[in-house]
Amino acid sequence: MSNEPINEEAYLHGTTVVDIGDLRVARGLTRRPVSSCHHLRMNYDPRERRVWCKDCEQDVDPFDAFKGLVEHIGSARKSMEKRIQELREAETFQCRSVAAKNLDKAWRSRNRVPACPHCHQGLFPEDFSKSVNTLGRDYALARRKAAIK
Repeated sequence: MSNEPINEEAYLHGTTVVDIGDLRVARGLTRRPVSSCHHLRMNYDPRERRVWCKDCEQDVDPFDAFKGLVEHIGSARKSMEKRIQELREAETFQCRSVAAKNLDKAWRSRNRVPACPHCHQGLFPEDFSKSVNTLGRDYALARRKAAIK
């Protein structure tokens, strides 16, 4: 592996001879072969300022180490966001499930029926046997806020 710097060539005025190595550099690829391992157990030593693989004890290129770290953090972040979304959905479902169980428990009573929390009218199972009238959630919340004021 050569440690000589790569001199970028200016392609503003065009070239008469095309070198395949220069095309690779122009397309974002390097002339240097990739020799870094693909293990994920990286160690670092701040005194020596180097990163190496714990499995094969080979030096890891700093860019590869940074890229591995960024990919690991990115996947962890996606996993946490997915978990947060699942928890929100579960909380919403649990709230509905608890509400349905409470209504069902109240309807099982022979002498009592649940009451609407706003107008305090009785709610009977027969009211919901054929169809359920629904409102948009945002509209219903706006109506509730307007009624409180």
